[in-house]
Order: sequence, then C-alpha cells, then structure tokens
Amino acid sequence: EVQEKTTSEISKLLKGQANTSLKLTIKRYGVDDQLELNLTREKITIDNVPYYGMVSEDVGYIKLSDFTTNAGKEVKNALLELKNEGATSIILDLRDNPGGLLNEAVNVSNVFIPKGSEVVSTRGKVRDWNKIYKALNIPVDNEIPVVVITNSRSASAAEIVAGVIQDYDRGVLVGQKTFGKGLVQATRPLTYNAQLKVTTAKYYTPSGRCIQAIDYSNRNEDGSVGKIPDSLKVAFQTTNGRTVYDGGGVDPDITTELEHLAPITVSLIFKSIIFDYGTEYHFEHESIPDAVDFSISDEEFDDFVTWLSDKDFDYTTKVENSMEKLESLAKQEKHYQEIKNEIENLKNKVKHNKVADLITFRAEIKEVLEEEIASRYYFQEGIIEASFDQDKDVQRAIQVLHNQEEYKSLLVKN
Repeated sequence: EVQEKTTSEISKLLKGQANTSLKLTIKRYGVDDQLELNLTREKITIDNVPYYGMVSEDVGYIKLSDFTTNAGKEVKNALLELKNEGATSIILDLRDNPGGLLNEAVNVSNVFIPKGSEVVSTRGKVRDWNKIYKALNIPVDNEIPVVVITNSRSASAAEIVAGVIQDYDRGVLVGQKTFGKGLVQATRPLTYNAQLKVTTAKYYTPSGRCIQAIDYSNRNEDGSVGKIPDSLKVAFQTTNGRTVYDGGGVDPDITTELEHLAPITVSLIFKSIIFDYGTEYHFEHESIPDAVDFSISDEEFDDFVTWLSDKDFDYTTKVENSMEKLESLAKQEKHYQEIKNEIENLKNKVKHNKVADLITFRAEIKEVLEEEIASRYYFQEGIIEASFDQDKDVQRAIQVLHNQEEYKSLLVKN
C-alpha cells in the first residue's frame, strides 16, 4: 500500500536492477477492478530533445532540455526533419536547461555555425591548461533564421550556446537573462570517501566575455542573478559590432517579462486538484482534438468551478503573509495599538476571495487545465503543444521571425 507514501519513497520501491521483474497492482479512477501489471525494469534513457515540431506554417520549434551524450546529433536530426516539413526559420528553446557536457555545447552550436569557428574557451591561472574549443564539422544550416529562448534557469552549456549564437550575430535571443554559471571545476579525492570540487578555470564565449556571475552567492528568488551595476560590467563586441556585456549570464536581445502563477493556480496544482480533474476529464472523454488545437470551453470551465465547490484549495498570498509579519512586528515593538485600525483595514483590503480569484485568473487556470488534460492523451508532447498559444516567449519568437526587418535590425550595430 503506497497511498500515504511520498513520491521519492514510491520511486525507491519501483527502481531496481535492469531486467528484473516488478508486479504492480493499480487502482484506477473509473475502473472497479484492480489492474495487475507485470513489468520488466530497463535502463532509463531520456532524450535531450523531448519535442520538436512546427509552431506555424513556416516556423519550426526545438526543445532542448539537456546536454548529455548525442545532444548535438538530436538537434541536427530535429532541424533536418523540420526543414523537410517546411520550416524556413527555427526556434531553439533552452529554457530550464541546466547544461551538461561541454563537447555537446560545441556540437549543438556547430549545427548553426561554420566549421572552424571558436565556440568557447576555458581560461584559468595555469595558462598551460587553457583551451579553445572549435566547431569541428560542417554545419547543418548556418543561414536559416534562428531565435534562441532563454530564462534564468538556462545555465552552463545552455549559456555557451546562447552566447555563441549572439556573439556571431547568428540569431536573436528572446526571454530573460541566463543563470550565470561559467565555472570549470575539477574534483579531488579526500579522506572518508569525500570529494573536493575545485574551480580551475572559467568559460569565455567567442567575443571574450565570461558568462559567470560576478556574485553567485546572492540571487533573486527565481534563481536569476538580478541587476548588475554598470560599473562592474565590461563591454565586448559581436561580429557585427554590437555591444554585449559580461558580469552574469547572457542578456537576451528581446527581454520578456518572467511570468509568475497566481497563488490560487499554485494551490490548485500543488494540492493535486488540477491533476484529479484531468483524471476525471480523461475518463469521461474518449478523445480530444490535437493538443495544439485543444481548448476547454467556457461551459467546461464553469463545470470545473462547480466541481471545486467541495474541494480544499485555500492558500495564503505573499501580501497576506507580509501583513501577518507586520502585525507580529508591531506587537513585538509595542506599536500595535497605535496602528491597529490601519492594519485591520489593510488586511481586509488584501484578503483574497477564492471565488473572485477564479474569475480574475480564469485564463491562467484554464491554460493549466488544458495542459494537464492534453497530457493524458498526448503525454509530454501534449503539454508542450498545449502551451504554445499562451507562451509569450514562443509567440514573441514567432513574431520576430515573421518580421525579417525587425530580425535583421536586431543583429546589426545601432
């Protein structure tokens, strides 16, 4: 019985040596009898490119989530397939990509830049250890317009690729500043089976800038490096003479606002209410349209709101938490009676209303619902495709690729 166990505890029970057997007894919603499944464990393999497809008649999209072995080959194959499907421009999505193998950063870059081009160099105090990595192969296409999407969780190898595309003016970067992880580290064995990780060098992009954050001990809540004072930045030049800066990650050419889910949406997700509704919806609907075209109607959303009536999804907003802290501090410092009425008035004004929030954040909740439901029919591909219409980064990327005048103007010196 695993009903009360955590995900990590269940994972430990499921994992084991490859080629060993596993028997599962499953209770599934809408099915009276228990299901018996006999499985054989296998080595888990995860694709670096979990998805690629067309986001418009002429724009192809490649999601690159990792830089493990064969990342470059997977991006190459995806690009060739998309060109065969009619893609005349490409979006390379590096959001939430934590990086990985340095040689795969070179291979992915090489898909878009000429053979012999410098991709990245490593420099440290010991000059004999410094090394330059160059593209070794003929590119798949070094002309096709490219947009690279990044965010604050694009790190390491992902930042190298983004920096290379920007430094050679090979494409336009859309999104948010990258994470700022550009350290080369080596491990040294210690006693008691411990390891010491030592920084030996830093990564530098072709223009000469370092992607490592100046201060990596202090970060924003979302993991980004935040604003760096201009006095601490050093200017570098791209191939076309555009000015780019070091000091912490790679800055996009078009910055988009980082979107945060509303507290009510977060609560619906983390209390598994969205998940449970997706389960029931899937049981009651044999099929849905393709994920990219699927949407729930206003009537279906109203049904969802009614379905929520007996569900517990209460939550506390950050503003409400702040008011509680203010009240607590006021009492500690003996000022509460003086400002008691003002505090109570503020608390009443910021107090959330679940019903009102369902209306205010209707579009956001509807999008999360659609992605969850699409995943039941089309799995991970369904989640990605269902997100396209509300993904502002993807929509901005399509917009700039469809406006070649804007695209070209972003790649020339101002």
